[in-house]
Amino acid sequence: MIDERQREENVERLVHSSSYRVAYKDVDFLDGPKLRPVRMELELLKPELTFEEQNIRSTIVVFGSTRIVEPGLAEREVEHARARLADTPGDPRRQRVVVRAERILAKSCYYELARQFGKLVSSQCQQGGQCDYVIVTGGGPGIMEAANRGAYDAQAKSIGLNIRLPREQQPNPFISPELCFQFHYFAIRKFHFLLRAKALVVFPGGFGTLDELFDALTLRQTGRMQDIPIIIFGREYWEQVIDFRHLADEGTIDDEHLDLFRYAETAEQAWEMIVRFHKH
Repeated sequence: MIDERQREENVERLVHSSSYRVAYKDVDFLDGPKLRPVRMELELLKPELTFEEQNIRSTIVVFGSTRIVEPGLAEREVEHARARLADTPGDPRRQRVVVRAERILAKSCYYELARQFGKLVSSQCQQGGQCDYVIVTGGGPGIMEAANRGAYDAQAKSIGLNIRLPREQQPNPFISPELCFQFHYFAIRKFHFLLRAKALVVFPGGFGTLDELFDALTLRQTGRMQDIPIIIFGREYWEQVIDFRHLADEGTIDDEHLDLFRYAETAEQAWEMIVRFHKH
């Protein structure tokens, strides 16, 4: 027999046990390896429901390097690198830091172009409460910040799909707060990039940008997504990074696959390509 005190103590232990928690409130349970499919479904569903609530009907995706910053900041980085080199002029590592900083400064024009593009598209397409062709980025700094900033300049909505990384990536301050998301799974994030996309606009970038570009090119090549224009800013940069023509010459892609993308050098040129593609 147990007395009343023991009864109450036992009940107290039971109601505070992990097994007694309501499943959807049990973070430890949801974080377990066997619950991965559920977590992926939640990451798919949360933005989807929000987009419906916010009447986001279509988007334009902007990709590009996190390291291409606005010209003023890029200039300060060059000055800092040169000052450090002046202390040890023969240091090859510091010499290379200067060269790399100068190359980023040379590409800082793309920050301004991404900002112009974001403002142009948003001012054209978000009028009278309509939410078409909403700018969506990866939500981070650099080119992503610039595109969100352009929409912000136009007092329009824009989306940021941030990703959890070992070095935490903070969302840039120009994303619409109600449209700022954080993802754990790259695959679900990519799905949301392209699900409503009416165009993909790619600025100079590194591994992440290449991954996102080739993901879209593959889906377009294989007919596994909607027809959209893929517009690449900076022909001189990209033709040094990837020799697309060589792929066709070697027979590993068809000649017509080179028509899956176009180059642009100005925001107006890129927007005109999108307008012509969708025959607006």
